[in-house]
Amino acid sequence: MTELIKENLVCIVCPMGCLLEVETRIENGRKKVLSVSHNECKRGEVYAEKELVEPVRTLTTTVAVQGGSEVLLPVKTDGEIPKALLFQSMEILKRIRVKAPIKMGDLVFADILGTGVDVVACKNI
Repeated sequence: MTELIKENLVCIVCPMGCLLEVETRIENGRKKVLSVSHNECKRGEVYAEKELVEPVRTLTTTVAVQGGSEVLLPVKTDGEIPKALLFQSMEILKRIRVKAPIKMGDLVFADILGTGVDVVACKNI
């Protein structure tokens, strides 16, 4: 017998902040969304599915700078990566050293953990 699970989730796609009620169940070891309610728009359904089945995040952090006016460079991923890879990505990035000068948007690290997502500079140094 498959157990139905009800979860509450605040949608962050728009300023409405709908409190979603999501009904899920586990099928073949994976969570499956059966229904989403209390959303004001279709985006709430898409958000709930993505967040509960395969959550992703944009990673923002800093990396060390050599020869610049500052010692740390703010960086971010240029797309979303699986939430499960955030800490592994941070371990990689804490060992990175970039040489100044560097411009906002410059590539700092390509294809982090094979995700197809790059890490880019967020500041000119």
